[in-house]
Parts: sequence; C-alpha cells; structure tokens
Amino acid sequence: MSALEISGLEARYGRARILFDVAFEVGDGEAVALLGRNGAGKSTTLRSILGLVPHRAGKIVFGGEDISGLPTHEIVRRGLGYVPEDRRIFTDLTTEENLLVGRRPPRPGAPTWTLDQLFSIFPNLRELRGRLGARMSGGEQQMLTIARTLMGNPSLLLLDEPSEGLAPRIVELMIEAIRKMKRDGLSLLVCEQNLNFARLVAERVYVIEKGSIRFAGTMAEFDARPDVRDAYLAL
Repeated sequence: MSALEISGLEARYGRARILFDVAFEVGDGEAVALLGRNGAGKSTTLRSILGLVPHRAGKIVFGGEDISGLPTHEIVRRGLGYVPEDRRIFTDLTTEENLLVGRRPPRPGAPTWTLDQLFSIFPNLRELRGRLGARMSGGEQQMLTIARTLMGNPSLLLLDEPSEGLAPRIVELMIEAIRKMKRDGLSLLVCEQNLNFARLVAERVYVIEKGSIRFAGTMAEFDARPDVRDAYLAL
C-alpha cells in the first residue's frame, strides 16, 4: 500500500503554471527523494500536497483517502507532517517548549514520538533543551524543526531541502536521523538537490525539471543513468 499517491498534479501562481501533470508515489515506510535544481518545482510540489497553493488540480491520495479538496489544517490533522525550507521555529521559546507546542496524541498506524526518543536521534537538542530558539545555529534550528514536526506523530513526513546550508557534521546527523525515522516505520518524501544526501537516505528517486517529472526509478537505476544526472542536476 502507498502512503501517498499523486496523479495529474498541476499548480499555478497567478497566471504562471509551475507544475505539469506530476505523478509519483511513496510507499508505506519508504523514503523517496524528489531531486531537482533550484526552481525545478520541488517546493511547489510539497506546498501543493499540503493545499498551500491556491490554484492546483490533480488527485492526491494520502493513506488511502483522497485529500485533494481538503484545507491544509485538515490534511495535517490526518497525519501529514511538513518541514519547510525556512525553519519556522518559535525563537522566543526554548527547545523543549518548541517541542511541546507540537505535541499531538498518538495516531493509529503512525510512529509515536516522545521527548526522550527525539533526544536519542537528535542528541544535540537534549543539551539545548533550555536554550531559546533565537540563540541556536541554523543546523540546530533545522533539527528542532524536524523534531517538533515529529511530535505531531505524522505517518508521512515531507522534508524540503533538509541538508541545505548545514555543516558537514550536522548533515551526517541528519542522515542518521532520517534513517532512524524510516526504521521506525515513518514514510518520507525528501526534496533535495544534494544527490549524495539523497543517495544515503532514499530507496527510490524522482527527478523534476521545469515542473515535470523527468525520471522515476530506484537509486541504483538512477546511478546507472549519468545522462539524466547531467541533464537535470548538474550545475
């Protein structure tokens, strides 16, 4: 069974059409990478799934339910977690307070996260549990954003550029954290332009360019197609 199935997804900002007949799926407990350059349509795809793009068309099935016409708060309530690229934490709250704000009751069929579990995969946060968000580094804020989203016990997590701008050591911690989430049964859709990062966390990959899916396959199949990498990911 698929955690997420997208078909015929189209999106516009005003008169500008951004997505063109996008289709892909994420299986239960699977990590899938959506790869593409800046401006390829990755973030718009995530925002469209969440209902954050006002002009969209297509079918979005999450957990076997068609959520295409639902407002964002109803989609999130059904267990879809979203970590945006711009790390929206409460800077005037401590790490622990930020996490508690995100806490929701256990959700059937989804991993349940506690503070101790999150501190085990993000040990830096345990040491910073009393620090204000405003006094955290970008990498620490990124870990906090993900951890706070997990406190909502989602069954599927959408991650937008989780490695962007992070120091190599923090990227390593992020990779291990995503692997841990996957082992615990969480489904993940990871939007990235960092191929090495995606290769270490995802089993399958879709490549998007100019709002259209240009490649779909396993990571091994993608690695066997340097022509695709050079055409759609090379700078």
